[in-house]
This record gives sequence, C-alpha cells and structure tokens, in this order.
Amino acid sequence: MAVPARTGGASRPGPARTALSRPRRGPRPGPGAPRPASGPPRRLLRLLPPLLLLLLPLLAAPGASAYSFPQQHTVQHWARRLEQEIDGVMRIFGGAQQLREIYRDNRNLFAVQENEPQKLVEKVAGDIEGLLARKVQALKRLADAAETFQKAHRWQDNIKEEDIVYYDAKADAELDDPEMEDVEGGAKVSALKLDFVEDANFKNKVNYSYTAVQIPTDIYKGSTVILNELNWTEALETVFTENRRRDPTLLWQVFGSATGVTRYYPATPWRAPKKIDLYDVRRRPWYIQGASSPKDMVIIVDVSGSVSGLTLKLMKTSVCEMLDTLSDDDYVNVASFNEKAQPVSCFTHLVQANVRNKKVFKEAVQGMVAKGTTGYKAGFEYAFDQLQNSNITRANCNKMIMMFTDGGEDRVQDVFEKYNWPNRTVRVFTFSVGQHNYDVTPLQWMACANKGYYFEIPSIGAIRINTQEYLDVLGRPMVLAGKEAKQVQWTNVYEDALGLGLVVTGTLPVFNLTQDGPGEKKNQLILGVMGIDVALNDIKRLTPNYTLGANGYVFAIDLNGYVLLHPNLKPQTTNFREPVTLDFLDAELEDENKEEIRRSMIDGNKGHKQIRTLVKSLDERYIDEVMRNYTWVPIRSTNYSLGLVLPPYSTFYLQANLSDQILQVKLPISKLKDFEFLLPSSFESEGHVFIAPREYCKDLNASDNNTEFLKNFIELMEKVTPDSKQCNNFLLHNLILDTGITQQLVERVWRDQDLNTYSLLAVFAATDGGITRVFPNKAAEDWTENPEPFNASFYRRSLDNRGYVFRPPHQEALLRPLELENDTVGILVSTAVEFSLGGRTLRPAVVGVKLDLEAWAEKFKVLASNRTHQDQPQKQCGPSTHCEMDCEVNNEDLLCVLIDDGGFLVLSNQNHQWDQVGRFFSEVDANLMLALYNNSFYTRKESYDYQAACAPQPPGNLGAAPRGVFVPTIADFLNLAWWTSAAAWSLFQQLLYGLIYHSWFQAGPAEAEGSPEARESSCVMKQTQYYFGPVNASYNAIIDCGNCSRLFHAQRLINTNLLFVVAEKPLCSQCEAGRLLQKETHCPADGPEQCELVQRPRYRRGPHICFDYNATEDTSDCGRGASFPPSLGVLVSLQLLLLLGLPPGPQAHQVHAHTSRRL
Repeated sequence: MAVPARTGGASRPGPARTALSRPRRGPRPGPGAPRPASGPPRRLLRLLPPLLLLLLPLLAAPGASAYSFPQQHTVQHWARRLEQEIDGVMRIFGGAQQLREIYRDNRNLFAVQENEPQKLVEKVAGDIEGLLARKVQALKRLADAAETFQKAHRWQDNIKEEDIVYYDAKADAELDDPEMEDVEGGAKVSALKLDFVEDANFKNKVNYSYTAVQIPTDIYKGSTVILNELNWTEALETVFTENRRRDPTLLWQVFGSATGVTRYYPATPWRAPKKIDLYDVRRRPWYIQGASSPKDMVIIVDVSGSVSGLTLKLMKTSVCEMLDTLSDDDYVNVASFNEKAQPVSCFTHLVQANVRNKKVFKEAVQGMVAKGTTGYKAGFEYAFDQLQNSNITRANCNKMIMMFTDGGEDRVQDVFEKYNWPNRTVRVFTFSVGQHNYDVTPLQWMACANKGYYFEIPSIGAIRINTQEYLDVLGRPMVLAGKEAKQVQWTNVYEDALGLGLVVTGTLPVFNLTQDGPGEKKNQLILGVMGIDVALNDIKRLTPNYTLGANGYVFAIDLNGYVLLHPNLKPQTTNFREPVTLDFLDAELEDENKEEIRRSMIDGNKGHKQIRTLVKSLDERYIDEVMRNYTWVPIRSTNYSLGLVLPPYSTFYLQANLSDQILQVKLPISKLKDFEFLLPSSFESEGHVFIAPREYCKDLNASDNNTEFLKNFIELMEKVTPDSKQCNNFLLHNLILDTGITQQLVERVWRDQDLNTYSLLAVFAATDGGITRVFPNKAAEDWTENPEPFNASFYRRSLDNRGYVFRPPHQEALLRPLELENDTVGILVSTAVEFSLGGRTLRPAVVGVKLDLEAWAEKFKVLASNRTHQDQPQKQCGPSTHCEMDCEVNNEDLLCVLIDDGGFLVLSNQNHQWDQVGRFFSEVDANLMLALYNNSFYTRKESYDYQAACAPQPPGNLGAAPRGVFVPTIADFLNLAWWTSAAAWSLFQQLLYGLIYHSWFQAGPAEAEGSPEARESSCVMKQTQYYFGPVNASYNAIIDCGNCSRLFHAQRLINTNLLFVVAEKPLCSQCEAGRLLQKETHCPADGPEQCELVQRPRYRRGPHICFDYNATEDTSDCGRGASFPPSLGVLVSLQLLLLLGLPPGPQAHQVHAHTSRRL
C-alpha cells in the first residue's frame, strides 16, 4: 500500500498510486524512427484500478518485444545484492571486527573509566564558581577603593590639562589621523609615552606599570569634570596592580565612569577604527547592566505637523540611540502620537529589548511621518496602559516613559493624577528636540512632577549624551540602598573591544559617598561601574575536553536562556556594541524536552533526563535522531546554570596505561614502543598518520598544517619523558596507544589486501585518541577530512548511527565530467567500532573505506541488473519475449540511484549524473525527490542560524538615510524670514558638524565602530535539512502528472543510510514546478517573523534584585532648560567657534550635565 500523500509542506504533482509493473518500450529508437507499441496509453493507465495494473505485463501484444517496469520482488532482489556487496567490502577491508579483537588483545594497555554525569557536572560547576569568585574578590577591592579615593578627593575648579599626566589610549591613533589634528586644540602635553610587550593572554601588547584612559570622541578632554575625574581615578592604578599580583590570571580590569571616562589596566593602545571612534563605555552591555536595575520603558514620539524636516530626523535618531541603551533584561515599546497614539511597529505590547526586536523598532521608526496636531494626553495614556498590562512578560522593575517632542503647552496633569499619582511609580523623562521658540516649562514640569528628568536635544551632537544620562536618575535608588545594592552581576557573552574575543564581565556599581556638608543629604549619584573580564576560553579550560567523546559536551546558560558555553556558539561576525545572544533552543534543534530542561536550568534547579532528540551534523547537511543524557546544576553565586550532554555510548572511555617498566625507564617518549609508527619514515608501509592538533604539551608549537604539527610533536617528544609535568599524560598516552592499535590493523588486515580488486581508493581508521591512519600512504594526498576526529563530520555521524554511513563529496569539491578521466572522486563509507569489556560498552574508533566513484557506478549498474557479475553477457530481450527493465540495459529509460539520508545523490546509473554526485537530489530530479518527500521517505527540518555572516549591503541613497539632512525648499531659500529662523541655523549647525564629524552622515554606528577592515554583517540564515521519515519498507507508486506520469520504486538498504530508488525517466518537464530546497538561504526579515515570536515569548527570569524606589530619593534635580529666540549674532559666533576647532555639541551639553555632577 502506498502511504497517503501529505496534505502540508511542499506542493506536489498529484496523489501517489500503487503500481507493481507497467509495460515499457524497448531500447529507444533513433531520431525519426517510429516508436514501437508500448501498451495502453498513459491517460488510460491512470484510470485502471490497482488490480488491473498487476495484469499489465500480461497484456503486451504477443510477438512484440516489450520491456516492463521491474516488479517489486526484482527491485528487492537488487537491493539485497547491493546490501551484500557493501557488507562484504566493509567486512573485508573496513576491519571493524578485526579492530575489536585488537582492542581486546591489548586490554592490558588501557583501563576503562566511567563518566559519572552528576559528579562531573558538579565538579565543573564548582571549578567555574571558584574561578569567578576570585574575580569577585578583586572587583570588591576595586569598588571599595574607588569610593574611598573619590570621597577623599578635593574638587578643583581651576584644574588644567597640564596638571594631569596620564596615558591617553587614543593618542597614537589621533596623532596618525590628519582629520583629528588640533580637534582638541594645542599639543597633548599630558600624554605619557609607554613601551609595550606582547602578551598572549591579552592577545595584545600591554604595559603592566600603567593604566590607560579612553575618553569618547564627543566629550571635551579639557573640561573641569573630566580633569577632576582623571585626577582621582589615577589612584586606582595601585589597586589594579595589587589585584594582578594576587591573581596573575586576571584579564582587563576596567572602571567605567558615569562621565564617560574609561580607565583600564594593563595599559594598551586603543583599537581605533578607520572611521570616527564612537565607543562610549556607558553604552557597553556590561556598564548598562551594572548601572541600573532592569527597565520597562515606553518611548512615545510626537509626530504632529509641527515636527518636520530636521526635527523629525533628530527624533528618529534619538529613539534609535535610546534603544541602544537597553539590554536583554529590559522591555520596551515605541509609539508615535498626534491626536491618537499608535505603535510604530507590529509590537502591541512591551517586548524584550533583544537585538532582533530593537532592529524591528529601528526600521519602523524610520517610517514615521509628521501630520496632525499634538495630543500629549493620547500619548501618555497609551504609555501608561502599556506599563499597566500585567498579562505579559516584562522586567517588573523600573518603569518609565520617554517622550520626544518639539514642545507644547499642555501639562496633562489629569493623566498623571489618574495613572501615576500619588505613588509616582512611573518615571517620566521628557526630551525637547530641535531649536525652536516654544516654552519648555510644561516639559520640565512633567519630568519634575514624575521623578524624571528634562533634557534638550538641539542638535545631533547632543543626542548620544542626552539619551543615556537618564541612567544616572535610575541609579539613585541603588546608591541610596548602599551595601544592599553592592551585588556582583555577571553579563551575557559579548565581544571584547580590546581584542580578547568573547568574554563575560563581572560588574559592581561604584557609589558617590560624599556629602556637601554636615547634616546634608546623602549623595545619590552613581560614580560608575567596575568591571573585570573573564574570557570564555578560560572557562572552557575547566571543562573535560576529550573524555566525553566526540558527541559529548558541556554547556551553560544564563537567566535569559542564552548560552555562555556551547560547542555551537560560533558567531561568524560580532558587533561589539551588542551582546552575543544565542538562545539554548537556537543553539540546538528545539523540542519540548529541551524546553523543559531550559526552564529548569533558568530556575536554578538540578536535574537529569534522557531524551530522544534531533541533532544537526557538523557540516550542517544532515539530521540524526539520537539518544542523549542531559544533566544540569546551577553555578552558585552566579546567574548561570551548567549542563552536561552525554550519549549513552560515551558512558565509558579508554585511558591508556603504559606499563610501569616503560615509565620507569625515564627515556624520551620517542623511545617508547609504537612511537616509531608516528614517524614519516614508516608511512609508506604503515599508512599515513594524521594526529589531532591537541595541546599535548605546553611547549608544543601549534600549526594549521598537520605535517608541520607532526614534525613539531616529534621534535618535542625527543626531549620529554612519558611522565613529564609539562604534558597532558592522558592525551599523550592515548595517542601513543592508538598509534600502535591502528598499526596492528594495517598489519593484520590492510597490508595484504588488494584495494583495486574492489575499486577502493583508500581505507582508514580514526580514534578517540586523536589518530587518523589512511592507507595506502599516497591516498593521504587527497584526504581532506579534519585531522581532529572530534571535529570530523564522518566520525561524529558514524558514532551516532549503526551500520555503514555513506557520505558523498560535497558538490563544490567535485571536478567537471571531462576531468574525471584523469582524477578520481571518492565516496566515504564509515562505521563505528563497538565492543564490550566486562559489561562496559565503548565506541573508541571509526573505520571505513573510500570508494572509487566511477568504478562503483559501473558496479552499481551490474548489481541492479539481471547479470550476476560484470563478465557475464547482458541478457537480450527477444522479439517474442517479455522482459523487465534493469538499471544497466535500459539506462536510457530507467533511472536508478542511491540517495543518502540527507537527500544527497551517492550513485547513479546515468553517466551524465556522475558530476552531480553530492548534490541535493532535488537539483538532479526535482519531480522524483518531491514524490519521495510527499510519500514520507524524507522528513524536513527547518531551523535558523542566528550567527551567520553576510556580505555588507551596498549603501543606500544618502538623502534617504536615517541620518540624512533636512533639505529646505526653494521657497525657504527665497524667504528672508526663514534665514533668521531657528530651523535655518539648526540646519547650518548640522552641516558644520558634519564637516568635522562627517561619519554621522555617512554610516551607522555599527560601521563606524567596526574593525579596521571591511567587515561582513551578521544576519540570519534559514537552514533546511532532510532526514529519513517513518517509511522503512519496500514501496511502489505512480507520480501522477497527466501525460508525464512516472512509476517509481523506493527501498531502504538495510544497515546503511541509503535509499535505493528505481524510476522511469521523465518524458517531459510539466511537473517540475515543485522543487524542494536544501540550500541555506538568507532571511531578509531576520528569521521567523518577530511579530509572531513575541506573542509566544520563551521563558526567562530577570535578575533577583530590583532597586527602583527609595523613600529618601531627592527628585529636585530634574533638569533645567531655557527658551529664547535665536540671536543671529550668537548663532554665527557659535558656528565660527565650531569651525575654529572647539568641540561641537559636548561643550554646550557639559554646562548642564557636568554641573549636576560637581561635588
């Protein structure tokens, strides 16, 4: 019976029908010759009942030569012959059985050890906790010292630049950049000149005697606030140095000041990009997390008719910059309002401020259009309704409304009375955008009456600073909470700005402990955040590397479900402005069991569960259904949870036990037994050996070239003894053991066999110990597999699958048909070696062969024909006989193929398809592949790769860019009044600002802050893999497509990952519409629809602590501003000063921002 065709998925040509045989014409006549009779017409065939189809071979006209489609038992016979041939070759040449015996014969050379998941995961969690605890102690010393130093510091009003001596990390880069000359004015008399030494731990040149200082480009280094900040933070140098003395493994120690100054240790030059450097520590993920508790934020933007041109551009940019101050612990929504309020995007409620959601907002904001009249009431009511919605996941801590407007007279007091008073649980921040004549008193009142702050953004230069200083206000309750708020938090994974790679950072807020005088209120300003980096590689070193086997691994996640450790955490490109957020359910193939495991880990529970799940192959072409054991525990004193994944066959592993006599000799390892078989001089007789590039010894020089790495290894082994303290004895001894084990396989099996007899290019064995032996030696020239077996796709798949795993070469690696005559293409066939000792089962190795494609294609034809062997003459179908087609004689009419479990072509009876071996079969025969899928031979799995890299998009029209400049009309230019208006001078300021800081108008922040080289951008790729479905039996069907109907038969080959398919060749292409795709494709919408995903958010938990209220908070400092008509003389003077080189934007802002910080 045919399995019913699917009702979902890809389109299909028609229902499948059962058919066992069908009359077929004889050998195809030449062009123009009349076609022989071929039985009933195709249209009639589709109307015949299945029973009548059984009689079709008997209905052929007597006396005429007729070929019919092979019957089921015939195809099954061919399948058995293929199975027997494959099994015979693997038994003779693969050597799996012989290798089992070799392991048993040498059992005195190794011990069988057990992986105990619970003990393992608890030990690793404890080790990670200890590592982080040492960093926490250093953090606390730094934070306490910083508060003490700042409290003892005397503020100096008349401090000058020449009074402060420090190493300016950007000085060298600025001196080399002609565009930066004289921007600050005068020579850098305060800059130290340092010498640096290369340090492998930092992947950088450093100086351990000094700290380095980085100050954002848009902050004036000579301001009083900055100079006082540099003055008191200099004392931190001694604490940094003492911390390193106590713990030499410490990496970057950083103090990020609320003024924007970054002081870090040890000193190293800043990694300046080619374009303007927009780095500001206050926008780094670790600073944002440490400076305030989680936030629920609603941004409302005035889009009434008065907001147009440049003011609207400023608002759009301001909102985007505001979104960049949010982390994954925060929730946000953005709405525009005039008479009515509406969300700017598809998000109808607060959503997590993750990278993808923020991108949706940023794109939606660009579509805002100004029209209508201002209605503050509509905007604020919408915002309060959003914040009061308790039916959604949110931060449940700081609640705030951020309103951007060009001004208005309504104070909407009735709205605040209704929603926010008297408790004032929602802070209101107001932003007056653009230069105008409106009275800003109502905006100030709104902020002051609701525990917020009022800011002015007159120009683009004020955007970055004014959209991040609200964090100072949110930090007040933390400062007032004192020691209760002094809790170390650990961040998400992110890219270190100084080149360490992926790191996590421990953060601790630093508070201002000064008082203005006796009896005065306690200061409520946050001074900044202290941070210490921990490289992910340092954490990985605490996890077991090779005892878990190729498919076992350790992973860790945080409270958001994002992975801290995972073998699939491999971002192709990183933007250091954003954290690396890969969810556990995106790092693996999601299912209900993993959702439960993830939830339990986030909740800080212990657990163990064995599940059947899907895993993606290392080369991302295949899906395997496997058993896995998951064990997890929380990492105490952190927000992380640790998990261990172990296949059942990795419960036990081998540990080499070199005899006591050899160890007592104390000779170099090169004198040990079996070491000689690692020497290149033995390769000709024993086969070529590749060794896994592992860290066997500390002094071993790594190399990407395996020949060179082997040479370095041999040279080192001439010097060290087997029990040397500088070497990893487990790795080293297992390598030597497997060298001898695989050599015995050569001696017992391979050396005496003639590979050409069975058309084999090579035989090979790979082991857990890190040995890959390829025989004969010349075959190593074409060996392209990874020398690390644990990173080789064939090795990992063979362990997860029983039987023989075929893997055709990737299509891109194939030569063209005309070149195949002089070159050989191989098909890899591998199988795991499994044996038991004392009831303990192990899979310590994989063996296999490499088939010659051309020779096996010819052999395939014979095995799927009526001949018993290649030398037997082909059976002729006489004029009065009836014959079944076979894959050899009738290859012009009959298509016969072997397809692997991923849907890739392995072998074909069509010579012209040899160059398509390794392609997804839909690219070879879309019609047939679709039928196999519709009849459940294959199942499809779609997933998304959130770590992909795509080529940078070409720049769009500059005038339409988010940072584009408002262009006045001809009427404006002719109107003298316009030239004296604030709009004209605001435009003039933007143009002048752009002359100096032109990158604002040329590129977004991601590009400006990228590496010196042109970088690819991160993107989301949709991946589709196919794997065998539930059908596991012989199967016949008709692909019903009018006059293009085709018969086919499909059958799985036992003990392999192959599907044997016999089908009529298509007569026309009318059914080619449905084509299954396997190729990875770019998702322009960043993966699955975000608007749908936010309706079913994944489980997460925020930080355990929240500081959003303190009864003693002083809210009187809530922002000041002034409204005055533009003065032509003043504006021209300001712009002339700007052109003369005085810093634009920041100075004007510092009058407001820095005064509030004065002690």
